[in-house]
Parts: sequence; C-alpha cells; structure tokens
Amino acid sequence: MSTARGRFLLKYCFFGVYFSWWLGAFRPPTTCLKLSTIDCFTLIMHPTIATTIQSLAGQTIAQRPSPADLVDALLDAEKQTRKQRFELTYKQLLGTWQLRFITGIKRSRQKAGMALGAGRFIPPWLVRIQIQYSLPDSPESTLTNGLASEQLSSEFGVVRNSVQLGLLTLALSGPTRLWSKSNRLAFDFTHVEVAIAGKTVYQGAARGGDKRTQDFASQKLKDQAFFTYFFVEEDAIAARGRGGGLALWTKVKPD
Repeated sequence: MSTARGRFLLKYCFFGVYFSWWLGAFRPPTTCLKLSTIDCFTLIMHPTIATTIQSLAGQTIAQRPSPADLVDALLDAEKQTRKQRFELTYKQLLGTWQLRFITGIKRSRQKAGMALGAGRFIPPWLVRIQIQYSLPDSPESTLTNGLASEQLSSEFGVVRNSVQLGLLTLALSGPTRLWSKSNRLAFDFTHVEVAIAGKTVYQGAARGGDKRTQDFASQKLKDQAFFTYFFVEEDAIAARGRGGGLALWTKVKPD
C-alpha cells in the first residue's frame, strides 16, 4: 500500500468515527423526545421508513426513497412518538448496527460547507460504519470501571464504534449510560483500536481515556455526548444526536 493511499484511508476512517461522535456530541435542542418501539405498543411504521429498511436489506426491488423523503419520514416518526410515554431499556439496543443514513441540522451543514445536503446514504461498498452495544464481559471491565452488576444490566454498558475501509479498521470503544426517562444513551470513547486485514496493530487508551472512564459514571447528562432514540425496531433504529443530526442504522445479522 502506497504512503499516499494509506494516509487517505486513515483520514477517511477517522472521518467516519468522528462523524458518528459528532452526531451525539454537540449540544442538543431542549426538546425531550419520547420513544416508541414494537415491544411496548403497535405503531404504524411510516411507509417511507419501511421501504428504506426493506431496500437496504435487499428484501424488495422497490426504488429506495430519496434522502429528502427519508428525512421527512424520520421527522414524522419523531413527532409521532414524541407524545408516547415509554422508557427505553438497554436490552433493546444490544447487538451490532450498521450506519445507513446520516444528516445534520442546517446550522451544522453550513459549518461543514453543505457537504451533507439534506442527508446521505452510506455506501456499504465503500465504507462500513458500525456501532455495537453490549454488556461488559465482567464487572471488572476497564470500560465500565467495576460498576455493580445491577447497574451494568440496567444503566451502564459498552459501545464500540468502528469504521472499516478496505483492509483498514479503526474502532473506538468506551462506557455507555442509559438515561431511560429521556431515552438518551450517553457514551464516551476512551479506547482506540487500529487493525489491518483483521490483525490488531494498535490498541490502547485514548488521550485521557482512563480518567474519563473513571469519571463517566458520576457525570451529569449535560456533560456527556448522547443519542436520543425515537425509533427502535427489530431490524432498525434511529436517533437524534446531541447536535440535532439524525441517523438510521440497520441490524447486522449474525453469520
């Protein structure tokens, strides 16, 4: 691999991870959003969202909706679920989810030179961006700093956000906390892993990662990056980031 190509791949991977963080890290609107899921009551899914999920999974030959139409559908779903009173459980998010669609708010798009437009589908043939929610292997996990088992099962867990571009994979991981009353999942990336062709070439704490891990459980929500989930189904989830951007992920099925 040439030096120039290697630098390009690394920069692209860092962009993918940074954008996933950016979605959840900027300060949010003050509106508190409510969640609706198939587990608590029947909600008629917006046809545009349903068609999008089916097309992304290859379950239909129907034409995929335009980014603008999907943004409108997500906003409609968000409005529809805002009135519902339901508390998200960590169990509903467990698993691996692939980022399929992203968009920012108008102010953020202006700062980014309107690069995102109204929204953009992530081409899986070019880059694979995945987020994985899980419980730590043990209460002694360095990512959760020895929290009590009851906290691990109900409030705290682990997130791993990875970007794969060709043979290069960059992954950031760290603790999460579910603020169930507002359906906001807070997170911090405190560890870094770099792999080439599936072989780990670097793994360690991010800058200040060990201290941030120790401080995470005692932080207030206003001091944390987070996603507010407003759409949770078996095959897809959608959330608004702290900065106001929207994101849609689909479930990665086990091989």
